[in-house]
Amino acid sequence: MNRTEKAESVAELQDRFQRAAVALVTIPRGLTVAQVTQLRRRIRAAGGEYKVAKNTLVRLALKESTYAKLEELMEGPTSLVFGYDDAVAVTKALVAFAEESNEALSVKGGALEGQPLAAAQVKALATMPSIDALRARVVGMAKAPGARVVATFRSPASRIAGAIEALVKHKQEEVGAAAPSGE
Repeated sequence: MNRTEKAESVAELQDRFQRAAVALVTIPRGLTVAQVTQLRRRIRAAGGEYKVAKNTLVRLALKESTYAKLEELMEGPTSLVFGYDDAVAVTKALVAFAEESNEALSVKGGALEGQPLAAAQVKALATMPSIDALRARVVGMAKAPGARVVATFRSPASRIAGAIEALVKHKQEEVGAAAPSGE
């Protein structure tokens, strides 16, 4: 790899780090070509990207970026996962694959919008609901107060109607009991 190619690789990595909502560092141990292809497809389907790059080039790309703290994770064999839109979906796809691959791939750590994450925190992030699920919850919570107001307005009216009906029935029974029989 000559200087021009290295500069291009560093520029591409810098662009990925700038666009990424989450950047994760993994340790690929003996992944087969088929497994790497499957991982790339899953990550891409979740809105991310899987990249293998030389640690020295990654370190150069990390300088002056919000993900500079990832530099300490760039030791030994590593690969990168970038999540652009939904950080949780990409993290879920990675963690699920890592669990299925029988430790051929393990999560070393990462960063969410520049904030460093340990491996345990990455796994915790994977358990969170996706952005779509959170949006659905917010919409449901926004609708709930309106539904409660409608129920509150309907409830007193039905209670009043029930009370009037009970009162009418009671009065009819009183009148029926007090009336003398005509025979």
